[in-house]
Amino acid sequence: MWRIAVLTVSFLALSAPFALASEGHDGGEGIYGPTDDKVVTYAGFILIAGFPILILILTLIQSALDRRKDRRLAAAKARKRRADMRGGW
Repeated sequence: MWRIAVLTVSFLALSAPFALASEGHDGGEGIYGPTDDKVVTYAGFILIAGFPILILILTLIQSALDRRKDRRLAAAKARKRRADMRGGW
């Protein structure tokens, strides 16, 4: 366990200079570009709308899986009830 910790710390310590030695400095701008109030507001609106949509989608998936489970259990129960009528060994 301690070997993994030592290897992790040494790897991070040795790779830190490469991360800090980037060619050009972007001034903290990031991939999207400059973020003003409009961009932050739209991102907030996306989050406000996104979470209920995510919850709705996950709820629909769960209810479909529950219906499938109920059908499977009902079919197994019906098969067990009719096992004596099938005959066989």
